[in-house]
Amino acid sequence: MRNSRASGAKRLLHQTLRKIFSFFPRALRFAVYRSFVDCDPKPDKRLVLKIAETKEELESCFKLLHDAYVGSGFMKPDPSGMRATIYHALPTTTTLCAKFDGEVVGTLSLIRESVFGFPLQSIFDLHDVREKKGRVAEVSALAVHPKFRKTGGTILFPLMKFMYEYCTTYFDTRHLVIAVNPNRIEMYESLLFFERLTENSVDNYDFANGAPAVGASLDLHAAPEIFKRVYGKKPRRKNLYLYFLRTRLRNIVMPGRRYFTTNDPVMTPDLLDYFFNECTHTFQDLDDREKGLLHSIYNLPEYQRVLPPVFSESTFRVRQRKHQRYSLKCPGSFSVTTDGKTAVYALSVVEFSDDGFLANSKTPLPENVWGAASVRLGSEEKSVVKAMVVRGNHKGSYGFYGFKLAESDLAWRKLVGVLKSGTTHEDLDNATRFLQD
Repeated sequence: MRNSRASGAKRLLHQTLRKIFSFFPRALRFAVYRSFVDCDPKPDKRLVLKIAETKEELESCFKLLHDAYVGSGFMKPDPSGMRATIYHALPTTTTLCAKFDGEVVGTLSLIRESVFGFPLQSIFDLHDVREKKGRVAEVSALAVHPKFRKTGGTILFPLMKFMYEYCTTYFDTRHLVIAVNPNRIEMYESLLFFERLTENSVDNYDFANGAPAVGASLDLHAAPEIFKRVYGKKPRRKNLYLYFLRTRLRNIVMPGRRYFTTNDPVMTPDLLDYFFNECTHTFQDLDDREKGLLHSIYNLPEYQRVLPPVFSESTFRVRQRKHQRYSLKCPGSFSVTTDGKTAVYALSVVEFSDDGFLANSKTPLPENVWGAASVRLGSEEKSVVKAMVVRGNHKGSYGFYGFKLAESDLAWRKLVGVLKSGTTHEDLDNATRFLQD
């Protein structure tokens, strides 16, 4: 009884202080938030930041998230003790984790847009964000272990830095979007300069058990200049500009990549079955359309056996539209020689097939003319093939073109093989086993 009264009094005190704080001028409130910044450029060596990829790491992340969400009233307790949503099942979602002495003590998930959309897009307008071009990712499922919540950001700031580096260098992301409780939005506005989305808040956010939410976005292309202006002259441990853009944390372990892919799928058929069939009812609770979309993403036989069955004819048609498990961004060029003069056009190749590819170009490309396409597939992988533009659409400074090949080379066939048959990002390091002559 005494503990219950003490916790109630503590909660009332926090609510009172928060209400008083809300009357302070906005500039003063933001200055107070920034005064709490404490980012250690050399964290404890026992701290490791990586993508969650093993069964044990993912389970620990989902349990930590469950307890945090239940404690905040964002979800009701689940018998599994885990919060594993359909978005966690997708290859376009990456779950980051912070481990201390081998124990998962922090996690967040980066959800890139897929056929399932974003959790927040059902209630927030993303039109203005999309107008700026560039990939969008939702930051979701953030949780820090209770024993590290009062340690001055010992886990939170390294996790945020990991998120920033992963998004800007590995995840091909320009815009981050979030949906957070109104009590926490000013932390994101003051420290990281998120800007509120068009619909400022909602009273009932289904993805968080009906809790109120505020949506906001951050343009990662504009962030460095803002960080420099606000934090550039602050002391080292309070300088988020130096921390995010100039500091190297040896605690961060980035995933190895043989090819220039931009996502890191980790869900094997066994992991999908364990988390979304055995432990939770996530797959069972999907509607027919969602089940069909899931089949369109995981269309390999080994995945089909663990996915929920699809019965209706309409979802069967949806299932036939194949969606990529891997996304790519490979630099390249297309050269065409006409009347003894050679023109070279820069490309960004985003999709590969046996007999063609799709690419972006800032310069209009000549169509129905054979040329040489040189594509850097990875740090040590390059392909040079004879190709022709067979369709294209160019608007302003952006063009999207479809190419067909005269013939693929060995490096090309290796990559296409793993894109067709690989299951996780680790398969890219063993691409030769997917090569079919």
